[in-house]
Amino acid sequence: MRELEERILKDGKVLPGGVLKVGSFLNHCIDTTLLAHMADEVASLYKDAGVTKILTIEASGIALAAAAGMAMGVPVVFAKKHRTTNVDGGVHTTIVHSFTHNEDYNVVVADDCMDESDNVLIIDDFLANGSALRGLIDLVTQAGASVAGVAVSVEKRFQSGGDEFRAKGIRVESLAMISAMTDDGQITFCS
Repeated sequence: MRELEERILKDGKVLPGGVLKVGSFLNHCIDTTLLAHMADEVASLYKDAGVTKILTIEASGIALAAAAGMAMGVPVVFAKKHRTTNVDGGVHTTIVHSFTHNEDYNVVVADDCMDESDNVLIIDDFLANGSALRGLIDLVTQAGASVAGVAVSVEKRFQSGGDEFRAKGIRVESLAMISAMTDDGQITFCS
């Protein structure tokens, strides 16, 4: 999606350790016009996939997931990084490692949020090594639901996550695909 790529080049910042900071427009402060265009693109990509629900993980994936859910007319579920007192009854749970925070989270979704009748689109802000998506796919599997595919805002193609899921036959759609980032701030997109 050219609009997102241009915005990343204009306002994104490469931080040490291979981190791309997009907080000024994508996941801390949100440009709602850009978000709406991204959601429309996801809805267009998956319009014939029979999606019944969208699943994401808190917190950065929620904005795009909710916007895409509105564009597609389907409910959105977000996996919580900690079980809270307002999640009663049974839960599906998995461990997800956060690259950004270098921390493992015991991620949960209430078992009444998804079931075997659901065809779930998984949405997240970034795809790098794939830990979050691995965990979200595990939650969908635990619920007996099926994975319609994955949509991410930004995929770091120079890391292995996207290749892993594609090799397993999972459809992965990325709105921006980065082939390289350098320590001096240069970002190169896949053609």
